[in-house]
Amino acid sequence: RMDALVMCGGRGTRLRDGDDETDAVEKPLVEVGGASMLSRVVDALRESRIERTGTIHAVISPHAPETAARARDLSLSVVETAGDGYVSDLSTALDAVGRPVLTVPADLPLLDGPVIDRILDAATGSLTVAIPVGRKRALGVSVDTAYRDGGRLLTPAGINVVGGGADDTLVARDRRLAVNVNRPRDARRAAWFRQ
Repeated sequence: RMDALVMCGGRGTRLRDGDDETDAVEKPLVEVGGASMLSRVVDALRESRIERTGTIHAVISPHAPETAARARDLSLSVVETAGDGYVSDLSTALDAVGRPVLTVPADLPLLDGPVIDRILDAATGSLTVAIPVGRKRALGVSVDTAYRDGGRLLTPAGINVVGGGADDTLVARDRRLAVNVNRPRDARRAAWFRQ
């Protein structure tokens, strides 16, 4: 059994640029290709084996009340957090749901069921999915955090398996995992890829 935590309680401040229409919309509800990012991630999870073996939980906070309402409309289990930051919210959610669990940010609008199943197949314990920084740059999307792993410069995809056992890293070049929407230009690139 594997549950999924959709992390959708953040403020989304990087997505705001002062004159974009996304400024008035909570980040998970920003539309990419005609559907909200939250809906796209939930659809992907429902296409994966998570739908058959586990529960999809939306991790929400007071910072995103419209997202919380939308999660309930999508018939998701809801885990309420204080909204004190990603790590704190994740800790609260893990305490509520347990392990193992797949964590997915609500800002991966290209995600689909087959790539989620591939990640689940690769996980023997805890698993971090990382993208080569060069791949993200080639796709034209932002890189906010990078780290060296051996000779590789990587950035977290944001999707992980939190479980027991060894911590492994899956390095992926798949754009379905590489395109996080953190900035307005990322949203435009994601919409272009969805065409």
